Amino acid sequence: MEEAIQTLQQWVDESQHIVFFGGAGVSTESGIPDFRSVDGLYHQQYSQPPETILSHTYFERHTEEFFRFYRNKMLFPDAQPNNAHRKLAELEQAGKLTAVVTQNIDGLHQKAGSQCVYELHGAVSRNYCTRCHRFYPMDAVMQSEAVPHCDCGGIIKPDVVLYEECLDNATVDGAVRAIAQADLLIVAGTSLVVYPAAGLINYYRGRRLVLINLEPTSADARADLVLHDKVGRVLEQLQVR
Repeated sequence: MEEAIQTLQQWVDESQHIVFFGGAGVSTESGIPDFRSVDGLYHQQYSQPPETILSHTYFERHTEEFFRFYRNKMLFPDAQPNNAHRKLAELEQAGKLTAVVTQNIDGLHQKAGSQCVYELHGAVSRNYCTRCHRFYPMDAVMQSEAVPHCDCGGIIKPDVVLYEECLDNATVDGAVRAIAQADLLIVAGTSLVVYPAAGLINYYRGRRLVLINLEPTSADARADLVLHDKVGRVLEQLQVR
């Protein structure tokens, strides 16, 4: 592992356009559970599978039940950035990292200080009225009883991408451009099974692809460097210079 860290450090030192592509494993060290690990959300027992509850159809047909699940299992207002988030913000501030592309909706990258963040699946901090499109903070959802409503009477919907919904085109375009122009792509904390997000790494044209994940992924064979470890534990060892 020490040799792998040294290699990663050398590549970071030699790069000027680093892009970080992260998934749920980036935030587990902040106390936010992931989805597909043994203790993840998808292995817990509910009346319906999480994929069903977090779908557009379920939101439309069983709105109150959707919000009960969403408030209990998707919101972590007290979560704080971990070593991974802080190191990425430091790399950006130093002019080494050009963008973070994330599948997470927790907003911890921005909370750590990152400026250029492409949130592929939206963010829990943003919520909007489905009728008048007025935006509301997370508190509007957390503090409401049953279904949160706007002053105009419309339902307040989290600005997150539910199953059956499309990713935001502008966000995807920005992420694709950043990845295509990167000279080092670090993919971390993701199983790379959720599409279309996972397919974005195919736009990378650089020569150094790094994968950091506790478990093997389908892309390990194509990576130039693979570290099976916690994301924060790896990134905290990097020197920014």
